[in-house]
Amino acid sequence: MTPTSLRAQQWRARVLEWLSAAWKWVLLAAVTVAAAFFILDNAGRHGVTTAIAIAVLAIAAIATWSEPMALALMAMPLLLIVERVGIGGTNLSVSDAALFAAVGAAILLGDRHYSKPMKQLLWLNLVYQFATLLTVIVVPQVQNTVEWFHAWLLISGALVVGWALGRAGFGRAALLLIIAGAVVIALGTIGTGLLQYIAGDLGPVYPAWPWSMHKNFAGTTMAFAVIIVYINPPWARLPGRWIGLAFWLLVVAIVMTQSRQALVGLVAAVVVVAVRKGASVRQRLALLLLIPAIWMVVTMVSEQIESQNEHNSFFQRLDWWREVYAYWKHAPFFGHGLRFWYYDRTLPYQPPQAELEVVASAGLVGLAAFLIMWVGILIVLARVNPAFGTLALAITLSRITQSQFDLFWTAVGVSVPFVVAGICLGAMARYEQEGSALRGAASEEAEPQHEDATEAPSSAARSRGLGRGPQAARAPQASSHTMDPT
Repeated sequence: MTPTSLRAQQWRARVLEWLSAAWKWVLLAAVTVAAAFFILDNAGRHGVTTAIAIAVLAIAAIATWSEPMALALMAMPLLLIVERVGIGGTNLSVSDAALFAAVGAAILLGDRHYSKPMKQLLWLNLVYQFATLLTVIVVPQVQNTVEWFHAWLLISGALVVGWALGRAGFGRAALLLIIAGAVVIALGTIGTGLLQYIAGDLGPVYPAWPWSMHKNFAGTTMAFAVIIVYINPPWARLPGRWIGLAFWLLVVAIVMTQSRQALVGLVAAVVVVAVRKGASVRQRLALLLLIPAIWMVVTMVSEQIESQNEHNSFFQRLDWWREVYAYWKHAPFFGHGLRFWYYDRTLPYQPPQAELEVVASAGLVGLAAFLIMWVGILIVLARVNPAFGTLALAITLSRITQSQFDLFWTAVGVSVPFVVAGICLGAMARYEQEGSALRGAASEEAEPQHEDATEAPSSAARSRGLGRGPQAARAPQASSHTMDPT
């Protein structure tokens, strides 16, 4: 039998084995979706989205009996869904609901022995939370209290979920699920764009499938997945062939949205990767791709300025910034409240820039804490082993860069980068623990053989992969294993 035919038989056996177990879960999922859909009485226009979200979380809760991290893992693709749940008139997004459930599972069932970098990030977020607590006290509105907990959930909660997944060995699966969710958005964007182009409209694409999305939300969300694919950390072992296809699919979809925030965030991420120690030649050559991206952003902004259309996004943002500055001066120290646009008709919109939003909502005290938090986060992640820290640093830097031109406190935009950062830190802690165990086992194997240093490693050591002794436990090098789709 030839090797090719043998491999084909092995693949057929694996597929049949997978199908024999998968059909039960598919049937359970279909029944759960149908039950949730009809129990909710179709839940208006969000009925399908709500039913699917409930079904996924219900199945994950059942699977938690056999795998504690099942709920947190299955929440990953749901983090990308900004549609509202639609239960009882609540304004809760699917992303927030999934994150809340995942945080509960991670705290109760996950590893809570946090590493030093993880603790530092949690303390930095606590600095911001303490500063904004003063605003909650000064401006006692229900919306402010809810948002105070929500802000903690988006950063610390997301970090805890990512840490638990990475620490439990599910970092690769979690990243693949995030990429898969972004690819679905990319397919919807490309499909919507093709129909729009056929109709003669070459403007920005606002995806209509799998749900209606703003171009900036779709672009920035897909940009997170592009960063994961572009860096492709060695410990994640992402499949090169399919990841390369996903990379170009996501890039094309981002270009079709014409989201300047997404492109600027990608530029920042690529620069960070290229200048860090251990970057591959291909990753450094990817800097050439920044030229058309920068040209595209500059061209779009220049056209808006030259048009002198006071209603385009450039001039509209200038008006918003002036209005926010004038509004901030009435409560300069503690701000007007973390969600002032819900109850104060003086400025009935969320400021479209990170620092402006924070200073208007939490005042100078909140802004100082926000800057301390972000500078500290970037410094901590920059000091982490590049094999694990490069992805965490690039994706968080991309987020704060995006938010210089758009909203900051949004469900998907904040939670996803910090979940990925937590995954990286959890995976690093797992690798370090396994490395210590390997080094200890290697030392035990070497002690009886000190009289004959040239003797080959024992069969037990070889079976554990210890043929090279302590060197086998070295951390992966970002430059030697990174598979770059570019």
